[in-house]
Amino acid sequence: MSIQNEIDRLMDNVRSNPQLREDLLAAAKSDDPMKSFCDVCVKNGYEIYLGELFAYGQDMNDAKLRSVNGGGVNAIDGWDDAFGMLIKEIENISCKPEESNG
Repeated sequence: MSIQNEIDRLMDNVRSNPQLREDLLAAAKSDDPMKSFCDVCVKNGYEIYLGELFAYGQDMNDAKLRSVNGGGVNAIDGWDDAFGMLIKEIENISCKPEESNG
């Protein structure tokens, strides 16, 4: 499964799992935020590993630069911070616990 699919799956589940959201946000405030974030992901069944998360950010930045038809030779500050953008998205999610059918 691609890292994008895993991130999409993670984000879908964060919306209904307040504990997962809190664990991820706490990890992001640790001394080694990306590693801690990945550890929480793996512990919860998401195949999001540190090297892949770094590469994901670089790939996103590279794609944005390619999209400007040769005009984007210098990266724009913050474009390569996929992890920071991911954390901001998690912070902005309002969790709605799943309703039980029982």
